[in-house]
Order: sequence, then C-alpha cells, then structure tokens
Amino acid sequence: MQSCEISADSTDDPLSSGLRRKRQPRIVVIGAGLAGLSAAKALLEGGFTDVTVLEATDRIGGRVQSVRLGHATFELGATWIHGSHGNPVYHLAEDNGLLEETTDSERSVGRISLYSKNGVAYHLTNSGQRIPKDVVEEFSDLYNEVYNLTQEFFQRGKPVNAESQNSVGVFTRDVVRKRVKADPDDTEAVKRLKLAMIQQYLKVESCESSSHSMDEVSLSEFGEWTEIPGAHHVIPCGFIKIVEILARSIPKSVIQLRKPVKCIHWNQSVSQEIERVADHNSDLPEENKGSNVFVECEDCEFIPADHVIVTVSLGVLKKRHESLFHPRLPEEKVMAIEKLGINTTDKIFLEFEEPFWSSECNSIQFVWEDEAESESLTYPEELWYKKICSFDVLYPPERYGHVLSGWICGEEALIMEKCDDETVAETCTEMLRKFTGNPNIPKPRRILRSSWGSNPHFRGSYSYTQVGSSGADVEKLAKPLPYAESSKSPPMQVMFSGEATHRKYYSTTHGAVLSGQREAARLIEMYQDLLQCPT
Repeated sequence: MQSCEISADSTDDPLSSGLRRKRQPRIVVIGAGLAGLSAAKALLEGGFTDVTVLEATDRIGGRVQSVRLGHATFELGATWIHGSHGNPVYHLAEDNGLLEETTDSERSVGRISLYSKNGVAYHLTNSGQRIPKDVVEEFSDLYNEVYNLTQEFFQRGKPVNAESQNSVGVFTRDVVRKRVKADPDDTEAVKRLKLAMIQQYLKVESCESSSHSMDEVSLSEFGEWTEIPGAHHVIPCGFIKIVEILARSIPKSVIQLRKPVKCIHWNQSVSQEIERVADHNSDLPEENKGSNVFVECEDCEFIPADHVIVTVSLGVLKKRHESLFHPRLPEEKVMAIEKLGINTTDKIFLEFEEPFWSSECNSIQFVWEDEAESESLTYPEELWYKKICSFDVLYPPERYGHVLSGWICGEEALIMEKCDDETVAETCTEMLRKFTGNPNIPKPRRILRSSWGSNPHFRGSYSYTQVGSSGADVEKLAKPLPYAESSKSPPMQVMFSGEATHRKYYSTTHGAVLSGQREAARLIEMYQDLLQCPT
C-alpha cells in the first residue's frame, strides 16, 4: 500500500507578497487541455515561477486529439477553427504557418455545418433513393430560415411560447412541420420527404451542439452563443499543433502526466491530515502547514497550493463534484453544474480501398422515411445506428485517402462506444449499402473512432445550454471560490476554466483558450505588485 506524502515547497528564493509567508504563490492547474495550457502559459509569462500542471492522461491536449495514419492526420476531437477575426486559435495557427496548405474544402465561410461546402450533399432515404436536389435546397432554405428565428429569442428578448417548452428542437420541428404541410405547391410525396428531413437536420444540429437531442437545448438561451466573424478553417497538419505551440513555452518539468487528482481540499480543510503526515516527513518545511489548498492525487501525493485552476470538463464535474472538492462546492455552483448540459458527439472514420461515391459527393445524409412524424430521437439499444446522421467525404483524397467521416451523438453514441470495431464497421457498411441502394459496397479496410462519452477523464464532448439553464449558470460555474462577498478566507483558492465556463464561446476551442487566459489574468492582477508587471 502506498503511503501518502505532502510535497515540499520547491521555491528557494521567496519573493515579497501579500501571502502570510513571503514567497511566490504556488499555483496548480488541473488539466493539460487548451484551457490548462493557456492558463499555465499566461501565468509563466506573467512572472509566476511556481506553476504545476497535473494531467490525468498520458498526453497533453485534452479534447484535442489528432491521430496520424499513414500520410493523413485525423481529428478525433476538435476539428474547426470557428471564425478568424480576433480568434486567438486562428491567430496562433496563422502566425505559425499552420494554414498554408489549407484547401478550399478545409475552409468555409458562413454558418458551419458538419460537412464542407464543396461539392454536393447527397440526401438518401432508407429505401435507397436520392432526394432530388431542388427538394433538398427548398427544405434547406426553410430550415435555415427557422434556425434564424431560434436566435431571436435571446437576441431580441422575445418571450418563449409555452408550446415550444423552451426547446430548440420542439420549436424547430413544430414550425417547420406547419410550413411544410401548408405549402400548396408540394405533392404529398414531397411533403413526406421534407417531414422526414426535419429529423435528419435535427440530428446534425444535435451533433453540432453535442446534445442527445435538440429537444434538450434551451430556446431562450440558444442565441447567446456568439459566432466569431470570418472564415472557418481545418488545420491540415492536425489541431494538435495548436496544443504544441501553447506547450512550447512551458518547461517540461511543469507538466506532470498520468497524475489524476482525487480531491481538492480547500479552505485549509486538511489541517489534521497535514499534521498526521507531517509527523512522518521530517523534511517537510513548516511553511507548508499554512497552505490554503491541498491537491490530493490518486497516487496519494498531497500538493500544497495557494490557488488551483480546475479545467476539467463539465462532464467530469457532473460525475465527480461531490468527491472532487472538500468541503463540497456551494449549492449555487452545484446547481449550475447540474443545470448546464454536456453530451457526446463521436466520429467514425471509415477508410476504403476505392471510393464508391461520385467525385461531386461531399456527404451522405441519412433520411429515414419512417421518422416523418416522429417526436423523439431516442432509439432502442439495438437500433443505435439510426442516430448516425451522415458520413462526410474527406477532401482532398490526395491528403486523406478514400475516407468517410461519420457523426453520431447522444446516448446512442455511448452504445456505439461499447461495440467493437468489427461490429461498428459492419453496421456502417450495411447502412451505406441500404441508403445508396448499392449492395456491393465493400467493408472498409480500416476504422477509427472516438469515445469521448465513456472516457472517465472527459465524459462528454462539449457543453451546451440545456433547457432550464442560462448564461448566468455559466458565469456561476466560472466564479472563483471562496466567494469574496461571503468569506474572509484568502480569495481565489479554487478557480474554474474550460470551454463550459465561457458564456459566449462555450463549446469552442477559442472559448477554452480565452477562459484559461481569463483565470491567469485574475491572478496576475491580484499579484501585480509582487510580479512588478502590468496587469
């Protein structure tokens, strides 16, 4: 059995500060994703010398995970840089030449969908028929018109109609259905196709929101998410390059991999534990006994800190907040964690020897005709594959080979994660045969897929404003502990960062980066006299 120990203070040259002991503050960052690395980088550049980053996994990057197969790089996590004007991720990529080889298919303007804008999206039905292009375009225009209406509830402060239940999915489905059914120019057959397409479009939207269903996404808050102007980009050499750029200025000794955290003891809540362990650690400096926070790691090490920046995902907070913090979090913060939403969006990459799709096809969209009047998009476990909304063709083939990238979200994504590769490959092949009407499509020669939902270090892909939550809950999640207005204890002992803590840019990589910089800025301002640098 491991014996627990308290880490000694490594600072040999203490500086004058507002702390009870005259030394540099000790800062521990939990998580080496974009938020954690951005915070650590800003702290070190701001003049702090005692910074430690604890990462539970064996790699840096968090929900950025680029996998190299052959000559191509595939993104299991973050893929797009959303917008360019003032986007810190875009500027990192541009300044470091990461976008020089970006093709038109890896760049998009306007509202991003899951697939690129080049070529044509093939909307296929489960009877093996392709929906006519003019029908798709008519429906797309209608859907986008209603999508724009969903933004207005927040942006214009419009009251939510009781029938919509404050849900993007319910509102969208109801309004689009009424307009489709009322169109005098369409035949009944065309109306039936358009009604079925509603569900497919909502599946795409659910993947983009990382929700189980758009019925769970708040209509009144949907428009607060802010899109940064400018083009959207894919990084051909891998999004992981952004992670590497952030980590470049952080000494390797600062980041500890395979270092999962068990509990954060704040407000000097482990004083008895410290005394017990100190008896067995003769070399423990006396000053460590006054630490505000102790980070208890799974390997039984206790790391003293004055400030801890927590960057774990909302999914981890939902699962572990009761055991992760001692004393427990204030009720206001617990409520914010419980009210905000996070679910899983997974990718399924299928590599084929040769393409079975035409050169103009950029995506295959699955439209189930029997879902025209469906309300729920929840399926029995054995029908998990019906939640796969589409397969995108990765361009250019010279870079990626002949690869399709599938999308699935929600509880069905978790079921998919439990299946083995062979089962998923066979299921996807059967779907492609069924919808294309081509029974001769071969099985892929290789499959690669993500598993964000079942991974205990993430438990989901990214956050959204769930029905019943608001941007105010995001602010509450981001608020440092203890609350300054209700405590005489040292401030900002436990701080919170990550995409779920950014009110306008949640779910994005730039939201994660900016949230890390935000928390670092709080500490730089707090210690500006000590650091002797501008805030």
